[in-house]
Amino acid sequence: MKSYLKEISDVFKEVNSSENGLSTSDARKRLEKNGPNKLNEAKKATLFQKIISSIIDPMIIMLLITAVISAVVSISQGDSISDVFIILFVVVINTILGIVQESKAEKAIDSLKKMTASTSKVLRDGKEVIVKSEDLVVGDVVLLEAGDVLSADCRIIESHSLKVEESVLTGESVPVNKINTILSLGEKQKDISLGDRLNMLYSGSTIVYGRGKAIVVESGMDTEIGKIANALEQTQKEETPLQKKMSELSKMLTKLVLIICVLVFIIGFVRHGSFTAVAIIDSLLTAIALAVAAIPEGIPAVVTIILSIGVTSMANRKALIRKLSAVEALGCTQIICSDKTGTLTQNKMTVVDSYSCDKELLSKGMALCSDSVIEKGSNKALGEPTENALVEFANKLGFPKYDLDKEFKRIGEVPFDSNRKLMSTLHEKDGKVVQYTKGACEMLLNICTKYLKDGKVQDLTKENIEEIKKINKEYADKALRVLGLAYTEYDKKPENISSETVEKDLIFVRICWNDRSL
Repeated sequence: MKSYLKEISDVFKEVNSSENGLSTSDARKRLEKNGPNKLNEAKKATLFQKIISSIIDPMIIMLLITAVISAVVSISQGDSISDVFIILFVVVINTILGIVQESKAEKAIDSLKKMTASTSKVLRDGKEVIVKSEDLVVGDVVLLEAGDVLSADCRIIESHSLKVEESVLTGESVPVNKINTILSLGEKQKDISLGDRLNMLYSGSTIVYGRGKAIVVESGMDTEIGKIANALEQTQKEETPLQKKMSELSKMLTKLVLIICVLVFIIGFVRHGSFTAVAIIDSLLTAIALAVAAIPEGIPAVVTIILSIGVTSMANRKALIRKLSAVEALGCTQIICSDKTGTLTQNKMTVVDSYSCDKELLSKGMALCSDSVIEKGSNKALGEPTENALVEFANKLGFPKYDLDKEFKRIGEVPFDSNRKLMSTLHEKDGKVVQYTKGACEMLLNICTKYLKDGKVQDLTKENIEEIKKINKEYADKALRVLGLAYTEYDKKPENISSETVEKDLIFVRICWNDRSL
């Protein structure tokens, strides 16, 4: 259902819920009817299925056929059947190694799933309760705050500066501003693309800023990410390069051995010079013996052992490999096409350099003019990646955010706007009010009349501006993302706090950071 095109009251009616959420009994009934809120998992193969899967490999089949033929020949000639046991031993070892490795990987993955099982804060019977995310049902009202990971598709009811990172669905790592108003279609527009549904939250997305409230409209396999998972289930599994090569080798050896057997049989038969049963049997046994000798029984075992060593090496680097053949497939990979941020990196910003004569003022101002928070005893901030970097920067210098918030009480703010590219916060300490404004340097310079140099406030001249712009370019040329800071002080709180009234006649400072994988 297209909840983003409907009024929130209509959404409540459609899912048979209200702003107070569901009752516990109603939620239980819906859970029993629709099943848990999780993606379908493929059925695990039984031990017997794993054994059969290992045996039906072309190379193993060829070895088993060889073992049978070898047994028949050896028994008919009264010879030892030790070769048969050697071949069967190789097959058994190969099967055991594959099954053991796959089972170990599956257990490790199951353990990780249990460790990372998420929870959600919802309204049940009008009260806030925390439930397992897999117990969410359509109609649940979810309470959201920075750091939460969405486990179902939801329509926003309330949004307070809500920003969401939806890279898992859209590939875009920049947080999206969310609203709680109804959307409408434009002329000749049949639908709104997923990335433009600003009043919707989707499973797999992360709340990076602000807080809000939303109602679950889709769960489990009906979510957008569930549709992707369903499409992946429909794809056909392809053989790895190693499996293809082994299959080709098996076919080639089979044809070659058959040709040689026929030739040896014919030559042996001709050499006897008579068409007798003895001549036929001798020629046939010679051909079969040669065929058995031509089969490389050691190849499957050698390949399995080498791949096991590769899996062990990957495990030491904290990478789990479920299938042995996947190691060789990864080794054959030449090009990986992937969005960098949050995929090959951690989607994390880190302060790496700064340009200021007062680093204490700089770090304090940047941390205070941010909505990210940091818990006591922790060095990791929670919030938007760019603001997390600033808060962690101040924390490293000995100015944790929780202490700054107590010392400088926030009494007003002008939220960030993509047009202004600025954010301002006002704080009170000892009866005085100080304002910090951060944002793009070029925008910040337009509202500054002074700047801080050698601990003194001086007039901002054209020469100073050109110098700052030059340094700004030097940082940008190093692939550093640059952010500026300015401040001012008041004797009392301004009556009207808006961008037009407070973002002017400021004193300039600055900082920069770089996004990188840590």
